[in-house]
Amino acid sequence: MILEGRIWKFGADVDTDAIIPARYLNQSDPKELAKHAMEDERPEFIKEVREGDILLADKNFGCGSSREHAPIALKAAGISCIIAKNFARIFFRNSFNLGLPLLESDEASKSIKDGDQVQIDLNTGEIFDLTQNKKFSATPIPPFMQELLQDGGLIPHLRKKGLKRNQRVPKPKP
Repeated sequence: MILEGRIWKFGADVDTDAIIPARYLNQSDPKELAKHAMEDERPEFIKEVREGDILLADKNFGCGSSREHAPIALKAAGISCIIAKNFARIFFRNSFNLGLPLLESDEASKSIKDGDQVQIDLNTGEIFDLTQNKKFSATPIPPFMQELLQDGGLIPHLRKKGLKRNQRVPKPKP
């Protein structure tokens, strides 16, 4: 899967309260949550973000509370992928469960600039900065997680597999 979009760059340790402030957690509608994504970090974000844009951050993106509201808000705002040096583990899992791909790349996190246009190959983990004409590598997404993304997240994936509530999920094949 190939993605292309403009970069929104953020720093290190961006927590879930920065992604979606706690004062909006009484809402569950993705479109309503999206209206407030990153509003305290970069007020212009929600007014200027476009469908397919890509978020880039330093280390420990998504730390803090384990709320699903954070990846829901970013995905509903139009973010197609997030690249960071690394992610908080619960945010990582929540994002994939909701169908939002994440890539870990220290070199891309350091080198790509805010506003750069990038192209990402989710199959190989290759990130190409079209603005700077530079190529970076990320940890590739394992095939079973790529399938999860292609299906739109965990719930649509399980429905596609025909699994019903409370049914055991078979282990993925290596």
